Amino acid sequence: MKVIIGLGNPGPAYQSTRHNVGWWVIERLAQRWHAGPPRARHRAAVATATIRGAAVLLVRPLTYMNESGAAVRTLVAAENVVGSDLLVVYDELALPLGQLRVRPRGGAGGHKGLESVLGALGTQDVPRLRIGTGPPPVGVDRVSYVLGEFAADERPVIEDAADRAAEAVECVLRDGLIAAMDRYNAAPRAAAAAPAPQTTQAALSDASKRD
Repeated sequence: MKVIIGLGNPGPAYQSTRHNVGWWVIERLAQRWHAGPPRARHRAAVATATIRGAAVLLVRPLTYMNESGAAVRTLVAAENVVGSDLLVVYDELALPLGQLRVRPRGGAGGHKGLESVLGALGTQDVPRLRIGTGPPPVGVDRVSYVLGEFAADERPVIEDAADRAAEAVECVLRDGLIAAMDRYNAAPRAAAAAPAPQTTQAALSDASKRD
C-alpha cells in the first residue's frame, strides 16, 4: 500500500493559505482518481483510491501542521506501512514560487510539519514532494507569510504547480521516484513576485501549532 500525505492545517481559515498547498494536491488527486469520500481515521482525513490494482491512501492530518507526526505515526502503525511507502507533500519557502522538488530522503530543512513527521517515524528515509511558495518578502515574518493567502498574481502559478504536483505523484506511483525527479525537479513555468501576504486574524491565533 502507498500513502500520499498532504501537510496542512484543518479548518476553513487555513484552506487558502500557503501552508495548505499539500492539502490542495490531495484534493486534486482525490478528484483525478475518483477516490471515495474521506473518513476520519488515524487522526486524519483519509480517502482511498485504487491505482493500477493497488490501494492508495490520500491523507490529510488533522493534528495541525506542527503536530503532523502524531497522525502519521498512528496511521503507519495501524496500516502496517513503512516510511518508504509514504510520499509527503508540502509547501517550501526555500524554493521559488511554483517550483517542485521530489526527493527520496533528507532532513526537514526547517519545515516544522515535516520535522514532526520525521521525528515521529525516527527516520529521514521518507520520500517527499516540495512545492515552492518562495521566501517571505523583506519585513514580513515567516509565520505571517506561511499563514497568509497567495496574492492574485501568484494564484495562477501556484494552481499550475499544484496540478503538476498531482502529475508528479502519479509519476512516482507509475514510474518511481527517480523518473519523477528527472521530469519534475525543474524550474517553474513562471514566477511571480511575492507581495505582503494576506493573513487572517484566525490564522494567526495560536499559530505555534500551525506554522
